[in-house]
Amino acid sequence: MTLSSFFKRRLIRLHPMIIMGMLIGAIAYYYSYSPILFPQIKDVSVWKLILVTLIGCTLIPLTKNFEIRGWGEMHPLNGPAWSLYYEYIANIFYALFLHKLPTKILIALAVIAAFFTINLAVFGENGDVIGGWSLDIQQTKVGFSRLAYPFLAGLVVSRIYKPVYIKNAFLWCSILIIFFLSIPRIGTENWQNGIYESLVIIFVFPFIVYLGASGEIKGKTTQKISQFLGDISYPIYIIHYPFIYVFSSYVVDHKLSMAQSILAALLVLFISILTAYLSLKLYDIPLRKWLTKKFV
Repeated sequence: MTLSSFFKRRLIRLHPMIIMGMLIGAIAYYYSYSPILFPQIKDVSVWKLILVTLIGCTLIPLTKNFEIRGWGEMHPLNGPAWSLYYEYIANIFYALFLHKLPTKILIALAVIAAFFTINLAVFGENGDVIGGWSLDIQQTKVGFSRLAYPFLAGLVVSRIYKPVYIKNAFLWCSILIIFFLSIPRIGTENWQNGIYESLVIIFVFPFIVYLGASGEIKGKTTQKISQFLGDISYPIYIIHYPFIYVFSSYVVDHKLSMAQSILAALLVLFISILTAYLSLKLYDIPLRKWLTKKFV
């Protein structure tokens, strides 16, 4: 595959839903106004919103001076797009030279990246790896630290993986993911949680990937569920956050408790899944097929 073809395929795979996420974010923007949470929204003109939307569709990051929400996000209409910004950078590095490196060099780079993860989580101010969505020096360091190890570890696993069969791998992966994601933080000191997060990122998550690749989905119902979850995993990630903005404003403005906000949270979950599915079927898949046929 040529370098040009590689970039075209990655852009076609990722970018249509990035544009959809930005458009949904623009539509939901004024509805997310909150005098407590997002007070500056009321002062943002429509023309500025349109400009930020157009820039967001290119995935070019915005500095804090041009941020229109107040959270310092490089993509204020759709916060999670920051991770796709770094993923694009990773793909550029991969296309230029990472794919040419021998496995031993990749392993060495992954080990170095693991130490960056440990430095961020254990010795950082908060004892975690949270951050990376703002365009400043400190947050850029966080972003690249969060990017480096998972990306390099994924390359290493893909190189060294030997096909095996592990019974009930899907079940074990599900249990592990639910277990570790249900423990958002441990310990009373920041360094304690930093060690926990480092161990999970460096060892547990690659093992789950390996475990998942070693399984076999049996049964039509399980296959359909797995296919559905796989299909909407990326769309739901890149379009759900505009609804979170609206939900957060509603909860904060009305001073709702956890119990009082459950119904609204479930509604957000349903709307996110439905929007992701409709966007996938009616927009993303047809557009990607057309773009692939025309440009690749």
